[in-house]
Amino acid sequence: MSEVTRDLYGFLHPEITPEKEVIVSDRFKGKDGKLVPFVIRPLEQEICDKIQKGCIKTDKKGNSTFDRTKYVDEVTAAAVVFPDLSNAELQKAYGVLGETKLLKKMLYTNEYNALIDAVQDLSGMDDDFEDLKDEAKNE
Repeated sequence: MSEVTRDLYGFLHPEITPEKEVIVSDRFKGKDGKLVPFVIRPLEQEICDKIQKGCIKTDKKGNSTFDRTKYVDEVTAAAVVFPDLSNAELQKAYGVLGETKLLKKMLYTNEYNALIDAVQDLSGMDDDFEDLKDEAKNE
């Protein structure tokens, strides 16, 4: 049996996955006419766990249900760095309150699905996320 070197260096200095620019629509253009990308970030498990807990509803009998659509929506919104989905002016322009509602109002279905896919890829989420996405599309 080989001896394992126990060095914390790798844990203390992990590679950081950078934010990523993604074009999900050709409808958003800057003053210069160039396409404006969404900027997304990878999500840590801690954030996903917190979102997941908020998506579990328990009725008076103690039965719990998991709202998969809400989970996909909130994970996707949490990953968006730009545009700032919490910006009051942006929400007002689209006539909504809340980050997830803003995304759904801003984007067409194919654009929203492209954003979901980009978040999944960047965060390294597994195929279960595909099932969640498919459920979200069908509801």
